[in-house]
Amino acid sequence: MDKFVITGGNRLTGEVTISGAKNAAIAIIPAAILSDGVCRIENIPNITDVSSITRILYDMGAQVRTIDKSTLEIDPRKIHTCVASYELAKHIRGSYYLLGALLGRFSHAVVTMPGGCDFGVRPIDQHLKGFAALGASYKLDGGMVDVRAEQLKGSHVYLDVVSVGATVNIILAAVRAKGMTVIENAAKEPHIVDLANFLNSMGADIRGAGTDVIKIYGVEHLNGTTYSIIPDQIEAGTYMVAAAATSGDVLIKNVIPKHLESITAKLEEMGVEVTEYDDSIRVRREGPLNKCNIKTMPHPGFPTDMQPQIAVLLSIANGTSIINESVWDNRFRYIEELKRMGAQISVDGRLAVIEGVDHLSAAPVKATDLRAGAAMIIAALCAQGTSEVEDIQHIERGYENIEEKFRNLGADINRVHIAEPVIARAI
Repeated sequence: MDKFVITGGNRLTGEVTISGAKNAAIAIIPAAILSDGVCRIENIPNITDVSSITRILYDMGAQVRTIDKSTLEIDPRKIHTCVASYELAKHIRGSYYLLGALLGRFSHAVVTMPGGCDFGVRPIDQHLKGFAALGASYKLDGGMVDVRAEQLKGSHVYLDVVSVGATVNIILAAVRAKGMTVIENAAKEPHIVDLANFLNSMGADIRGAGTDVIKIYGVEHLNGTTYSIIPDQIEAGTYMVAAAATSGDVLIKNVIPKHLESITAKLEEMGVEVTEYDDSIRVRREGPLNKCNIKTMPHPGFPTDMQPQIAVLLSIANGTSIINESVWDNRFRYIEELKRMGAQISVDGRLAVIEGVDHLSAAPVKATDLRAGAAMIIAALCAQGTSEVEDIQHIERGYENIEEKFRNLGADINRVHIAEPVIARAI
């Protein structure tokens, strides 16, 4: 077990390059199962969620070859089972994308219920509704989901709630089904568009990704392909907030500025200077931070995955700010950690009321989940004194070389190994 030791007060300056999108990678890697050839996937982030989903495919019989640190080749033609490893799949949310991919390729899939960060129930009822509309039956047994079909046929699916996971899974199942599938009230996140582009590069016929109506015309075969994943919107947003929190001046490279518009708008509302270029964005702050209200929403609204990071910024802004978390029931667990550093925050259900303070003070804190862990790093970077952030395995699920990237911007951050306690044995 490791922890980060961070001394705050340094102004972040310089350049940082954003890695490939975690949420795109954990959908596109399972999608390679649908191919009848070799898929070469570039700009893959070096994070533990990607390692886990790749290992699952390898254990199922796929040939997986690492070309370099950000490029994989996946040959799915020797996959010999439709059952995903429980031990590997239980830790990551993206494991449930194996349901749609295996069902689409083999008409059968057995995968554990989704894992990942614990901030509320992850129902898959909309996923199963979509599979059933395509002609599949399912059963739940001991935490495993068993889905099978004689033959998948295109259908019309209306999602009762906007669900990224259900939209992805229905696309994966429908892409090789007979006939046309229509998904209404579909999620519109950038990584859904990226998945559709990846599948289309293999010969799929998917139209409307990025809108709330997606049409999938089933095809019999999908070819191998070479494809580069989009940059990570949330990683970019994290460095944007960190630059603002430390009164910094940072150029964030390898981004798609349009994907960051909701984050940019709120930073500018708070008095932060944001300059957009073709594939980079500069964030600079000199003056005080203004209060701001945030409501998390499906894309193109403010992303729930940026909520903990922006809360840190609001905690040192002038005045009273309100965060309305409309996506998850239990995403404020990190607030107690932030209050240890002097933040003045009260929570009532899905609302957090933040009274800005002059500064945060160093404290030992924990990463309660992936994005909360990033928030704790930002809090430590702008706090007075030296903080310790534990449980950083959550952070490593979604951020590549985060301590190195922050250190290159001038942060005083170091990884320290936590020694296991020695327990004396009675004689």
